[in-house]
Amino acid sequence: MSKILITDAVEGKSAPFLRGILTRSLQVAGLSFEEAYELASVVREELIDTEEITSAELRKITARHLEQTFGTTITQRYQSPNHAPATIMVERTGLHTLPFSRGELRQSLESCGLSTEQSMAIVARIYDHLVRKGVERISSNKLGLLIYRYLRRELGPDIAQRYLVWVDYRHGNRPLIILIGGTAGCGKSTMATELANQLDIVRTQSTDMLREVMRMMMPNRLLPILHTSSFDAWKTLPAHAETVDPETLLADGYRTQVELISVASEAVIQRALKERVSLILEGVHMHPSLLSSIPRNNDAIVVPIMLSITEPENLRRRFKGRGSQAPNRRAERYLKNFDAIWQLQSFLISEAKHADIPVITNDDRPEAVRLIMNSIIDALAQDFSASPEEVFV
Repeated sequence: MSKILITDAVEGKSAPFLRGILTRSLQVAGLSFEEAYELASVVREELIDTEEITSAELRKITARHLEQTFGTTITQRYQSPNHAPATIMVERTGLHTLPFSRGELRQSLESCGLSTEQSMAIVARIYDHLVRKGVERISSNKLGLLIYRYLRRELGPDIAQRYLVWVDYRHGNRPLIILIGGTAGCGKSTMATELANQLDIVRTQSTDMLREVMRMMMPNRLLPILHTSSFDAWKTLPAHAETVDPETLLADGYRTQVELISVASEAVIQRALKERVSLILEGVHMHPSLLSSIPRNNDAIVVPIMLSITEPENLRRRFKGRGSQAPNRRAERYLKNFDAIWQLQSFLISEAKHADIPVITNDDRPEAVRLIMNSIIDALAQDFSASPEEVFV
């Protein structure tokens, strides 16, 4: 396609037509990226045989397509001098009135298990609906009910119900305890950070850090098993050479180390429950047995997750990546003990399945986050029975 020049009659300057610039301009007017990019592509196709066009003519052509596809409101915002998006104020019960936030709504929808693309599309449609209706102020409850009904109509009752469950949880103050297990290299700490951001959880803890603190208190000569890695803890067990089965040996060493570190893990969980704050606890020592130590006489939502990597080569690549990005993480040692680490993952997956704990593959992080959010919503939904009218009151 030949270059199209856009001339400005006032300033007498020319510049090439760039689809990206038109896309951003349409986004400012209120379109989602997908909608803006598609319309900019349509405009470019119409100008395929055009060598030069004025900026006013380009705006007129774009406005025509906007009118045909999105209606008058969006078109008028695009045609105004600054084409700034309308500000819609959301009145929150007992809180300050704040402008409608696309990012906040998108994050809320992603928390219900929707993809980023789905969430962006829904946010754009909800916002455009409010603008078309001339809404300048709306209560958060009315907005929530509108979103629920839109989801039910466009994506079905299951998605709408998940949104309802999530909003009901956000309105309450029940602590959420997320336990993320998995072997070395499966992405536990990265996932914990991403979930903490997604869920606005400020308290996260790693069992590796707990183990490090315990090592300072208990020297190697007194408790050598605490000073080894989870995959070779068996080497410190008494008379380990008599054990024939290497898988049993590895599991016994791991369990023994877990029992020691579970004391600190339980203390962290108990503190979160006492203070009624949400917590993400991650580490290789997140064994299903830890669940039995959590008291049942509380209203906390406890969600255990076991992360895994499906292919050995994928895990090897992660260790090699660690070596290039953070040498102090001892990538070479992980690679040297790769067979033991892979064997430990198989054991952890087996233990998780036996305890009915979700095993989530972390080969694709966005998909893994979505599946974890689905598990959280499933846990929240177990004792949920409120109607939309009861949630949005």
